[in-house]
Amino acid sequence: MIGIRQKLFLGFGGLLLIVVAMGLLTIRQIDALGGAIDVILKQNYRSVIACQEMTESLERIDNGALIIIAGHDNEGVRTIREYELAFRTALRVELGNITLPGEHEKARQIQILFKRYTGVMDRVTDSMASVAEREKFYFSTIQPLFHEIKLLARQILEMNQQNMHDANDKARLMAASAHNIMLAAIFASTILALLFSYQSHRWILMPIKKLIVSAEEIRRGNLDLVLDTASRDEIGQLSGSFNEMAATLRKMRKRDRESLIRTRRATQEVFKVLPSPIAVLDLDGCVEVSTESAEHFFRLKPGVNVRDLGLAWLSELLQRRFWHGFSAESDNDNGLIQHFFENREYFFQPIAVPVPSGSESGEFIGTALIFRDVTQLHEQLELKRSVIATVSHQLRTPLTSLRMSIHLLLEERIGTLNEQQADMLLAAREECERLVHIIDDLLDINRIESGKAHLNIQPVSPFRMGIEGTGQFLVAARDQGVSIVNTIAEGLPEVMADIESIQHVFANLIANALRFTSPGGKITVSAAEEHESIRFSVEDTGSGIAPEHLEHLFEQFYRVPGQHAKSGIGLGLSIVKEIVEAHGGTAGAHSVPEKGSVFCFTLPVRKNR
Repeated sequence: MIGIRQKLFLGFGGLLLIVVAMGLLTIRQIDALGGAIDVILKQNYRSVIACQEMTESLERIDNGALIIIAGHDNEGVRTIREYELAFRTALRVELGNITLPGEHEKARQIQILFKRYTGVMDRVTDSMASVAEREKFYFSTIQPLFHEIKLLARQILEMNQQNMHDANDKARLMAASAHNIMLAAIFASTILALLFSYQSHRWILMPIKKLIVSAEEIRRGNLDLVLDTASRDEIGQLSGSFNEMAATLRKMRKRDRESLIRTRRATQEVFKVLPSPIAVLDLDGCVEVSTESAEHFFRLKPGVNVRDLGLAWLSELLQRRFWHGFSAESDNDNGLIQHFFENREYFFQPIAVPVPSGSESGEFIGTALIFRDVTQLHEQLELKRSVIATVSHQLRTPLTSLRMSIHLLLEERIGTLNEQQADMLLAAREECERLVHIIDDLLDINRIESGKAHLNIQPVSPFRMGIEGTGQFLVAARDQGVSIVNTIAEGLPEVMADIESIQHVFANLIANALRFTSPGGKITVSAAEEHESIRFSVEDTGSGIAPEHLEHLFEQFYRVPGQHAKSGIGLGLSIVKEIVEAHGGTAGAHSVPEKGSVFCFTLPVRKNR
């Protein structure tokens, strides 16, 4: 049996032999051609350059002699000495680069003649001789030597140039020979490649095409296909493996179908008894499975497309899920959806969760809609707000009477007080004022959370806000030995804010900073432009806050352990957060223990300035 490996070896083996032979011949020709080029470039070329430099230097020396005869001795002598050195240098190059027959004899003759030439040149450079004597000696002795040396140099140059031409012709012949050899090798390789291609088509390609067609049928779901296994080579073995694979796939498909049907039915039964509204959607937004509560509350029945329900908030929720590729919540009223069903008000918190395919590609095959029923929690919050508002209002009336009574007693309109009675009444007045502040804070945060707080939003200069926010604390800070520095620049863009509410924010932050800053410390109020908002900061040099408390600072009724009992009940910063968020900004803090804290908040910049 001749297998595919043997068939490939027969075809590629002959082609490989031709490629190797062609490569060896080409390398040989290239090496020979490179040697010829090396002769041209390295050997003869240096001799040509040396002869040209000798000829040029000799002519310059001759010009120097003529300059001396013309009466310019210094200039002529300098020229002769300069180019004698250049001539000797070029002559040494030529003597060290003898490559042709007869070249050495001519170079040695030039060396001998130049020695005589420089020896008799002293007669011309002799300043004691007359001009006539110099001129006569120049034409009788020096000029014949000049022409003889120049002739020898030209002969050496022509010898090397001729050798360069010969080497060039030889290189051309070798290149033509290599060209012909390459053409012959390419032709032979082409013939063999065509023969192998034809045989490959019969031996390999046609059976593989049959396999491709069969594999495509299997991909389309035709697992009942049986391939021809008449061939005894690897293709036949592969066909047999395909048949076994198809049989295995048929068994697996049957088992998977049974498992899928069982899982789907179990899922449907479980979904029926789930109390929360839940629905699973495909990529087109059609409901595949849902709980009974999802059908009752939101009409999310299997087969229904959510886009046909007319729920704008649901369409926006799904769009955000697809845009971002992760779980998304509704952005209406802190993520809550108000829904009326059977004359009762419900509140749900919808979440769109992507359903992954389970593959490594990270693709999603659908979306799970989960509606968390927060009706009871919402009602409890409303009840809490109502109780706080009622209790706070009910406490204000007796507290006002109590404050008035204490005020009258301290003015001694009813009778004279001794020292102990006065001290007790002063402490009682202080506690009353503290209780008034607590009730005011409770009412403020209740109004803000319920949305009843009226904000007069208008353009305000950050510079003005900084001045008004720090002005009321300058005296108290001076009495405490703390300096307040306002660094807010005048050129910052205006922000959209309710000036009274933001002054309340500044008051809370600066009051806290004063409370925890020791005498000699410093409080810095600053502002900087950040994207489309202005970030305000209140920085102190106080005791700082431990990292584990920072994330809870803006929670209601949270107080950092170790504070004085009269420092408040933990509502100030939560009011700050509610006011800033009502303006569309954010509040935050960071601190380093024993070095100080920075509280900051942002307000949106006025648009269309």
